[in-house]
Amino acid sequence: MIRKFKNVLVLAPHTDDGELGAGGFISKLVEEGAEVTYVAFSTAEESVPEHLPKDILKTEVRTATKKLGIDEDNLIILNYQVRKLSYHRQEILEDLIRIRKVKNFDLVLMPSLKDIHQDHTTIAQEGVRAFKGTTILGYELIWNNLSFDTTSFVKLDIKHIEAKHSALQCYTSQSGRDYMSRDFTFSLAKARGVQIGADYAESFEVIRWVID
Repeated sequence: MIRKFKNVLVLAPHTDDGELGAGGFISKLVEEGAEVTYVAFSTAEESVPEHLPKDILKTEVRTATKKLGIDEDNLIILNYQVRKLSYHRQEILEDLIRIRKVKNFDLVLMPSLKDIHQDHTTIAQEGVRAFKGTTILGYELIWNNLSFDTTSFVKLDIKHIEAKHSALQCYTSQSGRDYMSRDFTFSLAKARGVQIGADYAESFEVIRWVID
């Protein structure tokens, strides 16, 4: 089934969201020959620790996505201000429509519609508007989800979780956050795997499933 996806779009409100929510799946998609495009809408310069360069997340996302096998030409970094994406809904929708016209994407990965972070909510809602004819899966970021529908699972091998962890380790500016730890990454993947009788997995919310 996974081989049917040839052109995949990952929507990350902030650099690192795509890796956190779907890093294992991205690694497996690339392994199976899919072309993955990653869009980061904000580099969260206002949230970078004061002793670090304000643009450090641009450098980190380039390194992290490369770890997952994403071609540098398929990385799009936009410069919306963190926590204020909702102020720019129309511009973001227009960005998404421009991106949609470049490639015939058959899968979009984006935050869950139940994600309560204001930036994540904006990207999820505008993503649904822009990709009405495309299969869309919402990834989980459990610290932002009051609830989450585990309506689909992707079986993963340990190498895919290792690749996810390796990508997350590129974000040295975010290293103090609990959800960046190896223990968290592997524990969540193990828990999702237990739900389907696999060693490891990531879970996604089915937002739209298009059957050809």
